[in-house]
Amino acid sequence: MTAIYSSDVAFTPTVKAIQTRKGSRQGYAHMEEKGGWATYIPTDLKSFIEAQTSAFLATVNAEGQPYIQHRGGPAGFLKVLDEQTIGFVDFSGNRQYITAGNLAENARAHLFLIDYANRRRVKIWGTARIVEDDAALTGRLMPGDYRARAEQVILFTVTAWDANCPQHIPQRFEAADVAAALAERDKRIAALEAEVARLSATR
Repeated sequence: MTAIYSSDVAFTPTVKAIQTRKGSRQGYAHMEEKGGWATYIPTDLKSFIEAQTSAFLATVNAEGQPYIQHRGGPAGFLKVLDEQTIGFVDFSGNRQYITAGNLAENARAHLFLIDYANRRRVKIWGTARIVEDDAALTGRLMPGDYRARAEQVILFTVTAWDANCPQHIPQRFEAADVAAALAERDKRIAALEAEVARLSATR
């Protein structure tokens, strides 16, 4: 079946039938009439993607068995190369190569990004491919001063994306951000205690 709307990547006829039965089809039909989901990466999404330190990459093999793999690194390890391409270094890990095998059989992939602190999640449909032995591309994507071994590069081409509402997303914070906030609090407390001691000494 040829897609009419970009959101058809997820809204198959079966999905639409369920939406109709459960009463949400009309709202999504209005969204489709306005053009469906975006198929390119705008500036605000680029900033969101490149701020992430964690991502989930879903692939599926030729038999339809899905697999989700976590990928992480310092902010900026995901790089937007153009309006439809996200690239990142695939660091050496447990060497199971399930994602690599799946992509060799089926290029369809999905990126799921979630920002717990700001309670925002973004779903990105597309295709992905592995690039090996490209030193220039690896060097361009490798985070500076990050202690990991680059094995290959994954290039993800965006088909469509959607941002979910924050409902039910627990608010969590990065350990480094919490540590920085606590350090700032402790510094402020120390300054106030010093001021109290100074004022007490002048009485």
